[in-house]
Amino acid sequence: MASILKIKYFNAFWNKRIVDTDLTPPVTNTASWPALEWNPPGYPTYPNNVDINAGYYYLQWMIEESRILGGFNNTSVDLGARAYANEENINQQHRFNSIIYSGLYNSRTGFNQTNVFSVGEDITKSIDPSYGEIQYTYASDNDLTILQQNKVSRALIDKDALYTAEGGGDVTSTTLVIGQVVPYTGDFGISDNPESFARYGFRRYFADAFRGSIMRLSRDGLTEISEYGMSDYFRDELKKISSNFKTYTVVNSTSYTASPLTTNTVPLDESSDDIEIGMNVTLNGLSTDAYVIDINYITDQVTFSKALTFTGKTSPIVPDVITFTKPVKDKIVGGWDIFDKQYVISMQIAPVNPSQTLEYETTVFDESVRGWPSRYTYNPSNIFSLKDTYYTTFNGKLWKQHDEISNNNRGTFYNIYNGSSVQFVINDGPSLKKVFQTVNYEGDNGYEIGSFVSDFQQIDPNIPLQNPPIYTNSNAYQDTTTVVKSYDEGYYTDFEGYPKRAGFDRKENLYVANLINNSAQRPDGILYGSQMSGIKAYFATVTIQTDSSTDVGGLKEIWSVGSTFVKSS
Repeated sequence: MASILKIKYFNAFWNKRIVDTDLTPPVTNTASWPALEWNPPGYPTYPNNVDINAGYYYLQWMIEESRILGGFNNTSVDLGARAYANEENINQQHRFNSIIYSGLYNSRTGFNQTNVFSVGEDITKSIDPSYGEIQYTYASDNDLTILQQNKVSRALIDKDALYTAEGGGDVTSTTLVIGQVVPYTGDFGISDNPESFARYGFRRYFADAFRGSIMRLSRDGLTEISEYGMSDYFRDELKKISSNFKTYTVVNSTSYTASPLTTNTVPLDESSDDIEIGMNVTLNGLSTDAYVIDINYITDQVTFSKALTFTGKTSPIVPDVITFTKPVKDKIVGGWDIFDKQYVISMQIAPVNPSQTLEYETTVFDESVRGWPSRYTYNPSNIFSLKDTYYTTFNGKLWKQHDEISNNNRGTFYNIYNGSSVQFVINDGPSLKKVFQTVNYEGDNGYEIGSFVSDFQQIDPNIPLQNPPIYTNSNAYQDTTTVVKSYDEGYYTDFEGYPKRAGFDRKENLYVANLINNSAQRPDGILYGSQMSGIKAYFATVTIQTDSSTDVGGLKEIWSVGSTFVKSS
């Protein structure tokens, strides 16, 4: 005789639900459970005091059975297989000069062993530790480029090299994933700046700050491209780059007197623009183990990962000092500009507080001229190219470079405009004492001479009667000129209404201007400043730049700059 047997739900577990209490009434979107009431007979009532007849429930929990599809004797949820390893020595090792590789991965067949590191196989490759830590690796074709702090090497992938008794080499297939490591000639590395690495075609570029060099790795080996007319520049700039981490600190004083005094969300009495998510938090000089998890930039409120207890004193007011910190490090950001076919490198010194500004130098190397043709006024966080487009990132935003949306956005990086300038030296007849009388250039309208300065002249002792005399650079004299205004900015009318030019005028398709001396009076000088004509010098350093009003951001080309001079009497 058949009978019906009621079976309770075994192996069931509770899942917590989140109620949106900001809505009226609160909404819980609890999944429906057909033919099963909230608390079936035989189960404990949870949560307590739930009114199932109310228009809405404060239901924060639901029941879910472990049988798939709720069928009798169907597969149930269990713990499953657990991976474990029994090691006698479980001490952690920091193998800074070794490479480890996992099992195979085949996306076509779905075979994936990237999380398999078999201790029964030789899956590590160590290289000479005397050359420092491995900072960067790059795989290309069947070779792996390994960049240590003080050495660059290559390793064969899926093959090895065999050598004859005479030293000749041959390549053979092998079961090795990483074959023999072969160092490149030259004691250069990538120092502590793997972010400087860039590649294009068969060339690799990187910075070696330890040696003050910018390097290129190509088919002919390592080349020190910073030697192409910029050795002094990079020697000085790379010396400023530190390998150590620094602490960026934002101090904010607040008199928090609201209730409760223990809270994880507080208002700030200063702008929160300098505070970032993830920064560590210190309260009144004591570590809190808390960090920033949210910032409301409208109300200037910050939320911490844990509640902090404030003093709340109002008489007298004792402000609570909250300090936000994060580790920062100087960077040498490198990347390839696919648009201009140039290696871009930006040397950046990280500030340690909001009052400091980021110091940076950004320049480019061009293979077509074997030199460094330009320096830029932007400091990217990352550099990369995708297809035929050059991108950078800055302040968490992606920027497309070389994007001429309009005709007036040249010189604008990250929505900030900076004018362009060229600085050069006029040194014709270096042993001839000259008087530079005029300056001229061939190009478009809108350029001015920012400075026209002579070489340093003889330094006299600051206190000549002192024994020994005291010499200082403050007594090193230079002839200077006033700013030579551009063609448009120098335009004016005289008292009779005739047009005049105070700067550049146009003659025979050249922009020409006289040089007016603006030198300071010297103790032994009789004539100085505008009483003299021209600039006296062996050579002159000249800066020509775009002005601030003529077609700002527009196209301005310049082809040549010159000066007329006579022999000094």
